[in-house]
Amino acid sequence: MSKIKAVFFDQDGVIIDTERDGHRVAFNETFKHFGYDFEWDVDYYHELLQVAGGKERMKHHLKTKGFGEGVEIADEDVDEHIKAMHKHKTAVFVELIETGKLPLRPGVKRLMQEVNDAGLLLGICTTSNEKAAQAVVNGLLKEIKFEFVLAGDIVDNKKPDPEIYNLALSKSGFAPDECIVVEDSRNGVLAARAAGLNIVATTNIYTASEDLSDANIKVTCLGDDVSDGCELKAGGEGIDYDGVLHLEQLMAYFG
Repeated sequence: MSKIKAVFFDQDGVIIDTERDGHRVAFNETFKHFGYDFEWDVDYYHELLQVAGGKERMKHHLKTKGFGEGVEIADEDVDEHIKAMHKHKTAVFVELIETGKLPLRPGVKRLMQEVNDAGLLLGICTTSNEKAAQAVVNGLLKEIKFEFVLAGDIVDNKKPDPEIYNLALSKSGFAPDECIVVEDSRNGVLAARAAGLNIVATTNIYTASEDLSDANIKVTCLGDDVSDGCELKAGGEGIDYDGVLHLEQLMAYFG
């Protein structure tokens, strides 16, 4: 087997628990700002997460439920209107990050630092807006060195299409079996599997019940300390796991 040379991280739900208390909150504030009288509750937003991309989720909602009684948006105006809404939503989301209301998930920064210390390539591959991704990188993770941050509309097809991971492979110059990806959702895991990558799935409130069987390792979080209560749920045979998943263990397991 090949030696591991790179680690790619998804952002939302992996680096920070953004979905329930970040993106959902920002979407709802945006709907209110634009004068719409509806909100996305926790359960409904879980359904929407099966649609990759924020603009795509709003278009899906518009098509299936509408934006309220009597609200009509001409077909030729939908894209620009959704784009304007998403721009506002991103600003609200970035403010949540910059004000520290969305902390890093346990073990993320530690594992990234281990990747830096080992001299491996480190990248982010996310469907999240590029401005939001850069806010995380330049704020909460400013001490970490990234080779690249692939975000937003840099690819035409969102996860579960493997396009973003194929782009990461092209930029890195490495073979799929030389790379590890950290994901959290079924769409993300399917994209990584289609690209042939080694996969660690770290679950959250929205993805704990999803089918992540295509991941090689499934944990509840990466862990900074045993007190974080992280659990190994599947895979990882032979890893001496104590609630903290280290790069050295992953390199041995995949390499």
